[in-house]
Amino acid sequence: MKITVIAAGSWGTALSMVLNENGHHVTVWARGKEQIDLINQTRKNEKYLPGVIISENIEFTNDKIKAFNHADVILFSVPSQQYSKTLASFVDENLIKEDVIIVNVSKGIDMETLETVSQITERILPKATFVALSGPSHAEEVALGLPTALVSASKSRVAAECIQDLFSNDFLRVYTNPDVIGVEISGALKNIIALGAGVSDGLGYGDNAKAALITRGIREIAILGIAMGANAETFKGLAGVGDLIVTCTSMHSRNRRCGIMLGQGLTLTEAIEKVGMVVEGAYTVKAAYVLMKKHGLEMPITKELYQVLYENKNAREAVNHLMTRQRKHELDEYATNLENWN
Repeated sequence: MKITVIAAGSWGTALSMVLNENGHHVTVWARGKEQIDLINQTRKNEKYLPGVIISENIEFTNDKIKAFNHADVILFSVPSQQYSKTLASFVDENLIKEDVIIVNVSKGIDMETLETVSQITERILPKATFVALSGPSHAEEVALGLPTALVSASKSRVAAECIQDLFSNDFLRVYTNPDVIGVEISGALKNIIALGAGVSDGLGYGDNAKAALITRGIREIAILGIAMGANAETFKGLAGVGDLIVTCTSMHSRNRRCGIMLGQGLTLTEAIEKVGMVVEGAYTVKAAYVLMKKHGLEMPITKELYQVLYENKNAREAVNHLMTRQRKHELDEYATNLENWN
C-alpha cells in the first residue's frame, strides 16, 4: 500500500521504518525543509532517534503534492494540539481523498474544543475512515525492532484489521478494538499520570508511591472514559494499563522526564524546554480538568496535577493532600452495596 506519514518526529519516523520493512511504499512529509534535507543527506533523524539508520526506500519530503499523491493511508503523528489545524489545512487544499484511511498515533485531547482526535476528524472530514493506533510503545524501541504490542481501534472492523495487517510483523503485534473513545482517553490521560509519576520520582518518593499512583491513575482514566461512552474493559488492556505502566516507568517517556524536573523544582516552562519535545500531558491535563468538572467526576490526581502545573501549588503539598483525603473504600460501590460486610 501507499502510506503518507505526517511529521518526522520520533514516532512518525519509527513507524515509517516498520511500514517500509513490511514492504509498503512510505512517504514522510514534514514542514521543515532543513530537517527533511538533513535526513535525506544523512539517512538519520538524530534529534528524535539518535544513531538509527533510516532506509533509503523511505521518501522524506516537504512537497505536499508529492506526499499525498495516491495515498491509501495517511498516518498523522503531529502533536494533538496541532491536529485540528493541520487536518483542516490539508482538507482546504483538497489533498485528502474521501476514501482514505486516516490513522492517528498522537495522544491527547484538544484544549480548546475538548475533542479527541477521532471527534475532530469526524467534524472536519465526516466521511473519512478513522483508526487510532495506540498502546505501550516507545518509538526508540520500535525503531530498533524490539518486541512491541499495539492496538488498532476503529468503528470499522475492516479498517481496524487493515491497519493491523499493515503494521504486524515478527516484532510488532497488533490487536484490534472497536472502542475508539476508550483507546483515545487511555492514551491521553496516561500522560497526565506519567507526569505525576515523574513528580513523585523528582520528590524522592519510592516504588510504593509510584505503584499507588499508577493504580489509582488507571481508575481515574476509566472514570472519565466511561463517562464519555468507553467500554470499561479497554482500560484493563494494552491501550489502558499497558500504556500507563510503560509511560510511568521509563526514561524514554518525555512526560515522566518532565515530571521529574517539576518535582526537582523546575517550572513547567523550564522542564518542557529541557525535554526538548512536546509534552502532551502538560496540555491534556487542562482539557481533562475541564472534562472532569463538566461530567461532575472525582479525579483527585488530575485535579492536584492541574493545580501544580497551572496554579503554582507546591508539589509536596499536593501529595500530602492526596494522602490525607477522606478515607474511603477501594471498591466503593461494591463495599457500599455488599449486604454481609458489616
